[in-house]
Amino acid sequence: MGVLMEGMTCPVDWIFLLTYVEKRGSKVYLKGVNERNMMSDDAGQMLMVYDDPSDQRSLSLDDTSSTEESPDETRLSLESTNDVVPYIGQRFPTHDAAYEYYSEFAKSCGFSIRRHRTEGKDGVGKGLTRRYFVCHRAGNTPIKASNENKPQRNRKSSRCGCQAYMRISKVTELGAPEWRVTGFANNHNHELLEPNQVRFLPAYRTISETDKSRILMFAKTGISVQQMMRLMELEKCVEPGYLPFTEKDVRNLLQSIRKLDPEDESVDLLRMCRNIKEKDPNFRYEYTLDSNNRLENIAWSYASSIQAYEIFGDAVVFDTTHRLTALDMPLGIWVGVNNYGVPCFFGCTLLREENLRSFSWALKAFLAFMDGKAPQTILTDQNMCLKEAIAMEMPVTKHALCIWMIVVKFPSWFNAVLGERYNEWKAEFYRLYNLESIEDFEMGWRDMVNSFGLHTNRHIANLFALRMQWALPYLRSNFFAGMTTTGHSKAINAFIQRFLGAQTRLAHFVEQVAVAVDFKDQAAEQQTMQQNLQNICLKTGAPMESHAASVLTPFAFSKLQEQLVLAAHYASFPFEDGFLVRHHTKLEGGRKVYWAPQEGIISCSCHQFEFSGILCRHTLRVLSTGNCFQIPERYLPLRWRKISTHSVKLLQSSPSDHAERIQFLQSMVSSLIAESVKSKERLDLATEQVSYLLSRIRQQPVSTQGLRDISPLHRNL
Repeated sequence: MGVLMEGMTCPVDWIFLLTYVEKRGSKVYLKGVNERNMMSDDAGQMLMVYDDPSDQRSLSLDDTSSTEESPDETRLSLESTNDVVPYIGQRFPTHDAAYEYYSEFAKSCGFSIRRHRTEGKDGVGKGLTRRYFVCHRAGNTPIKASNENKPQRNRKSSRCGCQAYMRISKVTELGAPEWRVTGFANNHNHELLEPNQVRFLPAYRTISETDKSRILMFAKTGISVQQMMRLMELEKCVEPGYLPFTEKDVRNLLQSIRKLDPEDESVDLLRMCRNIKEKDPNFRYEYTLDSNNRLENIAWSYASSIQAYEIFGDAVVFDTTHRLTALDMPLGIWVGVNNYGVPCFFGCTLLREENLRSFSWALKAFLAFMDGKAPQTILTDQNMCLKEAIAMEMPVTKHALCIWMIVVKFPSWFNAVLGERYNEWKAEFYRLYNLESIEDFEMGWRDMVNSFGLHTNRHIANLFALRMQWALPYLRSNFFAGMTTTGHSKAINAFIQRFLGAQTRLAHFVEQVAVAVDFKDQAAEQQTMQQNLQNICLKTGAPMESHAASVLTPFAFSKLQEQLVLAAHYASFPFEDGFLVRHHTKLEGGRKVYWAPQEGIISCSCHQFEFSGILCRHTLRVLSTGNCFQIPERYLPLRWRKISTHSVKLLQSSPSDHAERIQFLQSMVSSLIAESVKSKERLDLATEQVSYLLSRIRQQPVSTQGLRDISPLHRNL
């Protein structure tokens, strides 16, 4: 039966947009009907519609077969006000055209669709006669039979039995077949996505052929997927996070076109490691094979890296956010910072899986390379399996989250949400991140959430829940060698990116990383020489300043000098068993400093020394007030002194009664450099004499016993 309405004379044009549905028995009553092609004067009149008897089949969304019978009626409920809402009787030349139309409608509403059921089959009888398109969350996930021999992927399904759908049927009139909408429902039992979120649904993430060509070209150059994404964003002039595809899509593309034989690559990789070991006995590597005798995990470290770790391994970054493009394997890199503030490489690992077992194995291998010495602190990305592995294998190590690994995700998390206020919010985040007081941080965080309306944002909630692992107010009692600052974060990240550029064949990767490490070592030596050749400019004239300049590297001295200059603006007052130190313009508050001159121990409530290994302005003010003309030895840590990593073994492994002699030698070397750089003639003479002295020293036997009482910073805290 058709629709009866006053003023209508052409039944063919009886097509409507529906805004309200009420069912009574086998009839469907429609309110608020707007006529397509013809408008009724009585738009609010109650109308009666019978569903087409030939279409009295609807879908059973829990069943994927094509023979399921449908209920007697089709329910129509169009709550959207979109201008392109599908309607009963709408015509399309092909079923693909109908799919594209419905897909665009779904995208504008906040969901995606998929093809569900068909009736008929091309080339058989009447051919394909009916198709169903459903919401991507339609149906329920079938229970898969478990297979003990095959690992199961623990992925939560998005299907929730949603009943939204569109049904089209083929109609042949005057010999020209066409497809008409014969059923439509837009009722969803789940939340619809916002326009800035719907684009992340798989159905709307596409990589064009042009983009595929660019990605393949980038892959051949060896750059990481993250770098590929940033370059393409710049090329297309889009904001970070606004490409029509994600990093995961790019990795899937690279994986699908990869033609290397993993087994051959693994054999070549192990052969390469053995060859390096033959040339350099101090090169260390470990690996595991699976039950099929295939390479599962591998880790390695170079002789220079192990030497550097002896003295600079107190604070370590373990970056596991990258993958080796050659085989799409998770890549882990251990790095730190030396006494000149230059990033240094400690080790590398390739893992087949990112799970607790693999991470635990990698950490054990790393500790074995470093003779069981665990770092005092370790910075990583947010990963629950890695967090558990660190707690198991390095129980006394402080685990924190790398700030730059968090910040790099901000564009995709907040750019679309905050819009023009994104940069303003980011500046406020950094301000809170660098605060000293926990109370100030938590109060400021609440104000930030209120100011930017982020009460329901899940990323903000997650960041606050994890605040004790990344926010500096909670971490200042632990040593991080300055790696939490923005400048160091960028330097270390750039350092890691150099290794990611060494991605051709897997077998060559270990050797290419060695070349990159050697290049960085040479660059670090050059930077060290440049720092040492700079004339040290004393700013305060205080004896403590000249003493520190003769012992510390220019990098570390510059940090201490900043605090010495600021110390002159602070006043100290006796307070209980210590001192209260505050800025001369303040009448209240301040930091508490405790000093025991006889023991040579001083500490401050700001925890600057524990955090960076550099004394703070508050302690320096108290030392100056107490007529202290030299900084106590324990507060000039070995890791910040002018010392070469080549002498680390001797410093760590000589008899304890030689400690004073070695410290005296360090002081002499520091004085030698300070005096030599004052003129070209002095420098030439020093270079000539030191070269001769070194040649004589190298002729002497090397002691295998070490000096344990001259230790890195973490033993002096």
